[in-house]
Amino acid sequence: MNRDTLEKLLADVQSGKRSVDDALEELKYFPYSDLGFARIDHQREIRTGYPEIIFCAGKSISHVKDIFSHIAATGQNVFGTRADKEKYEAVKSAVNDAVWHEEAKIISVTRKEIIKADNPVAVITAGTSDIPVAEEAAVTAELLGSNVVRIYDAGVAGIHRLVDKLPEIRKCRVVVVIAGMEGALASVVGGLVDVPVIAVPTSVGYGASFNGVSALLAMLTSCASGVSVVNIDNGFGAGFNANMINKL
Repeated sequence: MNRDTLEKLLADVQSGKRSVDDALEELKYFPYSDLGFARIDHQREIRTGYPEIIFCAGKSISHVKDIFSHIAATGQNVFGTRADKEKYEAVKSAVNDAVWHEEAKIISVTRKEIIKADNPVAVITAGTSDIPVAEEAAVTAELLGSNVVRIYDAGVAGIHRLVDKLPEIRKCRVVVVIAGMEGALASVVGGLVDVPVIAVPTSVGYGASFNGVSALLAMLTSCASGVSVVNIDNGFGAGFNANMINKL
């Protein structure tokens, strides 16, 4: 929104032509900055309640660095998913308080206080191989304001590893279940808790797992009520949705 438009909007409010609510509603959709290769949305948090989140995969190092620098300079929180160490080091050279969450492959910059939810979110994996996707989910939820209970390597091949954690899991408002192979853990957990379960199929598994398709189909056809499913390896989507539910 340019200066002339903003001054006219202010004058309309002062003269009574526009209400304050109308003006705020219009401001929700402005402004953005055009960097040529990206258009930075500065008011996403006003509209949605959540900060800008950058998908770093496929972007050049210089583009990731410039986007982070531009947003951080405005005093907003920002984080990027699917980043690598090289991109983090470039961002760090420009934004000295950038943080690298190595296993989650997330870069974060926190400039404003994050309002915390009262209840925790559980993130459970079937196996150790699922941890990278789990960390993307867990760190995403944490950066958006949820405390996370991590329970890793608790798959159906040794279900007692899950059962002894049930008291801890049942204190959580949302459960994220991450599994590859046949993806059975989501159905098991869905039958044991009375809160939403977000299932994340991973691409972990042998040939007939079809890079996560088998787990995806198993989760989509789960007989347990209350299980919803995100895309293969989409830890970010699961963590984001878990936090939204947690903060309702």
